[in-house]
Amino acid sequence: MTRLKPPSVRIGHRYRAERLKGPYDAIVIGSGMGGLTSAALLSALGWKVAVMEQHYTAGGYTHSYERQGYEWDVGLHYIGEMGAPTIPSRFMDFLSDGQLKWAPMAPEYDRFHIGDKVYEAMAGTQQFRDNLVRHFPAEAQAIDRYMDLLAQAKKAVPFFVTGRLLTPWLRALLQPLLRWKLPKAFSKTTAEVLAELTSNHELMAVLTAQWGDMGLPPKQSSFIIHALIANHYMHGAYYPVGGSWRIAESILPRIRSAGGEVFTYARVQEIIVSEGRARGVLMADGTRIDCDCVISSAGVFNTFERLLPADVARQTGYAQQLKHVRPSVAHIGVYVGLKGSAEELGLPKTNFWIYPSADYEGDTARFLEDRHAPFPVVYISFPSAKDPDFARRHPGRATIEIVAPASYEWFAQWRDSTWGQRGADYEALKAAFGERLMAHLYDKLPQLRGRVDFHEVSTPLSTDWFGAYARGELYGIDHNPQRFQQDWLTPRTRIPGLWLTGQDIMSCGVVGAMMSGVMTASSVAGMRRMWPLLKKIQSARKHQPAAPHAAP
Repeated sequence: MTRLKPPSVRIGHRYRAERLKGPYDAIVIGSGMGGLTSAALLSALGWKVAVMEQHYTAGGYTHSYERQGYEWDVGLHYIGEMGAPTIPSRFMDFLSDGQLKWAPMAPEYDRFHIGDKVYEAMAGTQQFRDNLVRHFPAEAQAIDRYMDLLAQAKKAVPFFVTGRLLTPWLRALLQPLLRWKLPKAFSKTTAEVLAELTSNHELMAVLTAQWGDMGLPPKQSSFIIHALIANHYMHGAYYPVGGSWRIAESILPRIRSAGGEVFTYARVQEIIVSEGRARGVLMADGTRIDCDCVISSAGVFNTFERLLPADVARQTGYAQQLKHVRPSVAHIGVYVGLKGSAEELGLPKTNFWIYPSADYEGDTARFLEDRHAPFPVVYISFPSAKDPDFARRHPGRATIEIVAPASYEWFAQWRDSTWGQRGADYEALKAAFGERLMAHLYDKLPQLRGRVDFHEVSTPLSTDWFGAYARGELYGIDHNPQRFQQDWLTPRTRIPGLWLTGQDIMSCGVVGAMMSGVMTASSVAGMRRMWPLLKKIQSARKHQPAAPHAAP
């Protein structure tokens, strides 16, 4: 089997021990959005930060890759809140020094195919509400109550975040007040909350049709994460001009401005703990880097099972705490390259969500028990249509990404093998899944038959190989109600000098990880030092992208 050449989209500086220019004020493990945000904000305070990324390019799930003249993103498919002066958009502007621009998707940014019916998610609070009422006129009252719940949840999020920022003793002191400020819905599943509003299962299915964005169907997901996602896209969706790799590229100068660097091919073997506190990291090549501040953006399972010495994880209670959370869903991806531009092919600026029925839980359970059962959800994204710069970089070409859930166990027998060298049986299994997912694409866009020039399939093992998530988890740890009750999921750990960031601390998604980076940097530096910078960021003038426009 001929091994494919590595992709060419690379961000960062390749690690070599002799390229280190310490001492460093902080070492960040992992260059996902949480790690880059923490590093950039600390760098803005004058800290010299080294970010260690085991992959060949920085960015985590925001990185892109190229193959045979085509380019795809691997985790970022759309982002909300970038078209107005929101807190997330202001932070994104600051991190990128205004260099990152955003292209609006269509006003109908998500299209839901549920059985033989089609629904839409529309940009704008009133438009979103009115569109739902158009489909369900008898449920107007329930829809209005739902909109009110989303508004209440949005107001309550700052109190939830505050609880994550406090020191343990202060959190214990203020916990009764913080809990009183949180809606009762925050302790329930999404399905439990919606059942209090309506008995219309079709409406509930439409309201929860973005459940793939957190990987859990509504009877398992926390209403917190549902409300965060729904509010996040309420005013439309956006895509980074130039591709998702531009995010990491635009943040890099912030880190370098204070003498720091983002190193790639930089695998951390162990977090060094001595006399009860973090003292630095041991690299896979045997190099020890001393530093009294270590920030892990590698996820809690990687941090406490792979990187921290087992006796330290046990003595500090983290080995026990991990039993209360679980890895999120794994996935299969198909990356499609087509001859012809997105415009010529009629590709939309709208995401497709395809469900066999409104029985999300039942369909998911049947699929995980039998991989030959229908996919419980298939997501199709059109990055070349979303990105107005794509045609300049890749004229006469277009790309599509297809994502579906999968069980890690289906691929576990090849876990110790090398990427690109896993044998005929593995390739046959991948091909079978790929053909099934391509059939969904042709069903919705039949004009694409005969236009596909290239496609390849990724599996949970690909996620582990490139992203270091051992079970191929897409969203870190599961976003169920129990996860949000874990008061140890904070930036501050029980080990002095060791801090956490990334999607396990706040929530999944690029913005969730970014805001966790804000929380971590604030905890590390202290609010007294961080507050002037935060105030400056939040008061900065916001660059305004164009308004959402109609899909082709």
